[in-house]
Amino acid sequence: MKVVTAAEMAAIEQAAERAGVATDALMENAGLAVAQLARELLGGAVAGKRILTLVGPGNNGADGLVAARHLRRWGAESVCYLAAGRPAADPKLRRARDYGAAVYRIEDDPGLHLLERLLSQAELVIDAVLGTGASRPLSGALREVMLRVSSAGQSGRRLLALDLPTGLNADSGAVDSAYPSAAVTAALGYPKAGLLRFPGAGYAGRLRVLDIGIPPGLPEEAAVGLELLTPEWVAQRLPPRPPEAHKGTFGHALIIAGSRRYVGAAYLAAQAAVRSGAGLTTLASPQSVYPIIAARSAEAIHRPLPEDAEGRIATGAAELLRRESGRFSALAVGCGMGRYAGGAALLEKLLFSAEPGGDTAGGGADDAAAAGGWPAFPAGRPVLIDADGLNNLSQIANWPERARHPLVLTPHPGEMSTLTGRPVGEIQADRVAAARHWAGRWNAVVLLKGAHSVIAAPGEPTLLLPAANPALATGGTGDVLSGIIAGLLAQGLPPRAAAGCGTWLHAAAGAQAAAQRGAAATAASDLLDLIGN
Repeated sequence: MKVVTAAEMAAIEQAAERAGVATDALMENAGLAVAQLARELLGGAVAGKRILTLVGPGNNGADGLVAARHLRRWGAESVCYLAAGRPAADPKLRRARDYGAAVYRIEDDPGLHLLERLLSQAELVIDAVLGTGASRPLSGALREVMLRVSSAGQSGRRLLALDLPTGLNADSGAVDSAYPSAAVTAALGYPKAGLLRFPGAGYAGRLRVLDIGIPPGLPEEAAVGLELLTPEWVAQRLPPRPPEAHKGTFGHALIIAGSRRYVGAAYLAAQAAVRSGAGLTTLASPQSVYPIIAARSAEAIHRPLPEDAEGRIATGAAELLRRESGRFSALAVGCGMGRYAGGAALLEKLLFSAEPGGDTAGGGADDAAAAGGWPAFPAGRPVLIDADGLNNLSQIANWPERARHPLVLTPHPGEMSTLTGRPVGEIQADRVAAARHWAGRWNAVVLLKGAHSVIAAPGEPTLLLPAANPALATGGTGDVLSGIIAGLLAQGLPPRAAAGCGTWLHAAAGAQAAAQRGAAATAASDLLDLIGN
């Protein structure tokens, strides 16, 4: 599903009109869809229920008047409060009145006492004051109106925002301090980018996207560069599981992870790869870590590796893995490995050519690995780098020019800052732009983790996860995510699809775990049995 800016939405609406769908028809469709949603929120019937629609001066207000008309037609006590002037000859207002909707004007309510009374009586409040055209902080009478809504006592539980909460910037997600949290936001046609960027996402409540009759296949729609991850998107891309398959059908994931200090990270990543459907999973971990994990992980194949005095994987492990690497279809490296000079050297020998733009020794990828050239892991096979793998990556000179694998990088904002040298605040200020820019610079898929994770790939629409779950804000959940994506890569999914599907499956498992245990009590291992449910 596309996610649009205000300018993109305006272009789409203009294109729809050129295609024969008038703006008035879109308004009528939008108002009816909002009224239907209001009826659903009130239990399926509105007869006798008092519904207050706050009406603004533009198209958002017109949509609200259409909704108010339909609600009155279905028997609701539909009340419209005009928070700003409407055109003298306003057909939407006239029709709402013709159907019996009560109409009050702000200019007749100098102290806003009537508004306060209407708010206290309403079972549902529809905010149709300002839509995508709003770009400045609220001021004057409109600010006073929204302050009354905020102070109306638990208003968020019964506040339905039409397209955008008033005061929320459609592009940046900035929010005016006068606005309360909505219970539901009904995005018209497409969700606006600001609804999925904080702080706006925290004010929008539950997001519902309503069809308003925009013709499919418009060139302007195809040009939108931001897409929402949905269950349908994921279902279309998950690898099939044919009944005649065998374990070789679903690939072999190699997980290089763990250290004496971070034993659990290796276990979580390997088990997540198993649960995501990889036919085989090999966990390569330090010699002292191996027996601890092997006692818990019966499904994984274990490859103990030489270690340094601190229980971290030794650089020489690259040469051992070289001899075996031809049988693996995908690699995930970095979970729990630690940040150290030997780790950077290990990563360099595993993944990067000796010189920028250089070739591997020999002809094909397997020949190169066997001949002892860099990289030790066969060139051309997908690689995910996470956690301390990313921190170690930042110490390797010219690594983007030396990369010989399709890369999936999965930083959280702190790791992104280490990789880029940019402050965390700058990255967080526009997460989509940051992920897009560096994906292009590095020629890699970048999964910028966090609330509403962003997945960017060169030349492809950027993906946005519509989920923010504090249950996942605990150690080890990132290792689970890495394992899921590695398992999907091993099964042959392209890197962008694997990152998108893995992120969605991880979020879905986190939501189920939080529902079962509560957000505070959820642990990373709780996700393992819920992957794919």
